[in-house]
Amino acid sequence: MSEVVKLERRDNIAVITVNSPPVNALSAAVRGGIFDCVKSAIDDPQVQGIVLTCGGRTFIAGADITEFGKPPKPPGLGDVLTLMDDSPKPIVAAIHGTALGGGLEVALACHYRVAVKDARLGLPEVKLGLLPGAGGTQRLPRAVGPELAVKMIVGGDPIGASEALKAGLIEEIVEGPAEGGIAFARKVVAEKRPLRRLRDDDSKLAAAKADRSIFTNAVAALTKKARGLEAPFAAADAVGAAIDLPFDEGLKKEREGFLKLVNGEQSKAQRYAFFAEREANKIAGVPEGTKPRNVARVAILGAGTMGGGIAMSFANAGIPVTLIETGEEQLKRGMGIMQKNYEATAARGGIPADAPAKRMALINGVVGIENVGDADLVIEAVFETMAVKKEVFGKLDQYAKPGAVLASNTSYLNIDEIAKATNRPQDVLGMHFFSPANVMKLCEIVRADKTAPDALVTAVSIARKIAKVPAVVGVCDGFVGNRMLAQR
Repeated sequence: MSEVVKLERRDNIAVITVNSPPVNALSAAVRGGIFDCVKSAIDDPQVQGIVLTCGGRTFIAGADITEFGKPPKPPGLGDVLTLMDDSPKPIVAAIHGTALGGGLEVALACHYRVAVKDARLGLPEVKLGLLPGAGGTQRLPRAVGPELAVKMIVGGDPIGASEALKAGLIEEIVEGPAEGGIAFARKVVAEKRPLRRLRDDDSKLAAAKADRSIFTNAVAALTKKARGLEAPFAAADAVGAAIDLPFDEGLKKEREGFLKLVNGEQSKAQRYAFFAEREANKIAGVPEGTKPRNVARVAILGAGTMGGGIAMSFANAGIPVTLIETGEEQLKRGMGIMQKNYEATAARGGIPADAPAKRMALINGVVGIENVGDADLVIEAVFETMAVKKEVFGKLDQYAKPGAVLASNTSYLNIDEIAKATNRPQDVLGMHFFSPANVMKLCEIVRADKTAPDALVTAVSIARKIAKVPAVVGVCDGFVGNRMLAQR
C-alpha cells in the first residue's frame, strides 16, 4: 500500500505495520499509508479484525514536528483517526517502545490496545508548548479518568504498561507486539466483543461530573509551578471540556487551543529549544562507532560551590565520587554544605527521606591531589586563573591513571594552554558546568585541539548520564554560554 506502511493478512486478521525509522513519526506518508491500509482492510470481506503495529524499536513516537508551521499535507491526522474510530471491524493497537503524542492519539482511536511490559505511553506535547491536537484531551480522560489524564497531559510525563493496564488504557500486556496484537484481535472476533469507542464512553467522567474538585485539585497540583506558561493551562481547559461538553464539541475546543498555541511565541521558542538540543547531541568530526571510555568513579578537585554542585550531580546519578580539597577545613565546609542542600531538598519532598544519606555515602571527601589515582574522569573546579590550572594539571599528569579523562570546569580559559601542562593532551578537555551545578542542565564540553575522539565521546556520554544537556564547543574566550551572556 505504501513505502512506509504495509498491509498483510493473517487468516481473518489484517496486520498494518508502520515502518518509518527512526521513530515512526506521523509524517504525511505515514498518515496516508495508515489511512489507505485501514480503508482496504475495512473493504476486504475476508478481514474480521485489524491490528496496527510498528516495525523497528518503537510504536509511533509522535507527530512529525518538522511539519509544524508548514502548509498541511493530506490526510490530516483527524481524518485518519475518524476512519479508524468509525471502523465496523475491531482495530487493536499493538504497542512497543513508546506511544507518545500523536502516537498515543492513534492508539486511543483504536477500539482496543495491548502493549509489551516495558512500553511507555504518554502525551508530552506540553513540553513543546502545545496540547494534544488530535483528540488526546478528549479520549484519554474517557480511557483513564480525568485525574490521571490531567497528570499525563498537563504534566506531560508518560506512564508504563503496568500502570496503563491498571488504569484501563490498555487491555493486556503481551510478549511481542505483533503476535500479541493478533492473538488479542482473534479473541475479540471469536467472542464477538462490542467495539469500545472511547468517544461514546463517558463512564469514567461520571465522578468528575458529580464532584468537579477531583479535576480542579489535580489541575492545581500540576500547574502550581507553571506560572507564566500557556500550554499547561490550555491543556487543563481542554481536559475540562471532556467533562463538560459532548465529544465533538470538546474536539473543537481542543483544536482551537492547539492552533492558538502552535502559532504562539512560547511554543515556537520551546520547539526551537527542542531541535537545538537535538542538534547539540550530534558531534561533528568523530569517527563513526567511537565508544566512550568506561567511567566507574569520578574525582573532583575543589569542594567549593562548583565542585560541590558537580559532586552532587554525579551522586544523584549513583556514580561514586572522590571529592578532593587542599585542607581539612575547606573539605569539611564543602561536605557540610552538600549535606544541608540534600536535607533541604528532602524536607520539601524533592527527594526521598533516605536519599541524603545514600547520596552522601557516594561522596568520599579527602585531602590531597594524589587521591585521584582510581578515577576514570577527573574534573578540576579550582580557582579561575591559568597559573593555578596549569599547576593542577601538571600534578594530574603525575597522579591520574593512564587513560583517565582530565577535564577543566573553566568558564573562559584556553583548554589548549591547560593541556600543554600535561604529557597527555589527548585526554584533556573542558566540562563547563553552570552554577548551581547540581541544578543547571547545560554542560559545555570543550574540545581542545588534541582531544581524542573517545575522550570527547566519554564527556558527552557521562554528561547525559547525570541528566545534563551536553553541548560540544570549541576553544575560545567564554566558549558559547558566557559569550552570549556578555552580549546580553
